[in-house]
Amino acid sequence: MTKTLLVASLVAVGLAACGQKTEPTAPTPAPVAAPAPAPAAAPAADAAKPVEAAVGAAGAAAAGAAGAATDAAKGAAGAAVDAAKGAAGAATDAAKDMAGKAVEAGKDAAKDAAMKAVDAAKDAVKKP
Repeated sequence: MTKTLLVASLVAVGLAACGQKTEPTAPTPAPVAAPAPAPAAAPAADAAKPVEAAVGAAGAAAAGAAGAATDAAKGAAGAAVDAAKGAAGAATDAAKDMAGKAVEAGKDAAKDAAMKAVDAAKDAVKKP
C-alpha cells in the first residue's frame, strides 16, 4: 500500500508540474562569506545528500511518467479522430446510396403512373 501511495503522489506531483512555466528569477546578490560550519553540521549535510538525490530522481521519474501519459493521450485522441472521420465518411456514403435508390424508385413510380395514364387515355378513346 505504501508503494501505491508513493506512486500516486509522484504522479500527482508530475501532473501538477506539467505545463507550468517557471518565472525568471532576478539575479541574486553574491552571498556574504559565512563562517565555517561546526563539525557536527557536516554529517547532517552528508546525510541530506541521499535524500536530495532521491527527491530529484523521484521528480525526474514523475516527469517521465507524465510525459508518457501525455503522449499516450495524444495518440488515443488521434486514433479517436481518425475513427470518427472514417465513420462520418461511411455514413455519408450510405446516405448518398440511399438517396440514389430513392431517386430511382421515384423515377420508376413516375414512369408506371405515366404509362397507366396513357393506357387509360387510349382505352377512353377506343370506347365511344
